[in-house]
Amino acid sequence: MNKEELIREAFQAMKNTYSPYSNFPVGAALLTKDGRVFYGANIENASYPAGNCAERSALFSAYSNGVRKDDIEALAIVSEGKRISSPCGICRQVLHELLNPDTPIYLANRTETKTVTPQEILPDAFGKEDLAE
Repeated sequence: MNKEELIREAFQAMKNTYSPYSNFPVGAALLTKDGRVFYGANIENASYPAGNCAERSALFSAYSNGVRKDDIEALAIVSEGKRISSPCGICRQVLHELLNPDTPIYLANRTETKTVTPQEILPDAFGKEDLAE
């Protein structure tokens, strides 16, 4: 599956959003090296912190099914925004820990695409290597 196909899959996943508060649907599709795709959509809640972003939903689904960072080929995150949306701070931290530093992340809206890596979107990240032994 190429980048454009994975982005199309993320737009399909976006149809499953539950975003009545922000009215800002986001979709994600995570591709594994063996060709499996895991989907995520943002799921909101009246108690805002109880919601979950699309990229974390896709990543947590993959991990819940036994996928680990070395199994992941790429991640696409899409929205209908006027400009490309980038992951929030919490998602950047999760992506740092659960993806390899050079895993391609495709950010897209209907008119443009940008490719980044976890390392690029969260340089000098705090990780498990920073915790005391």
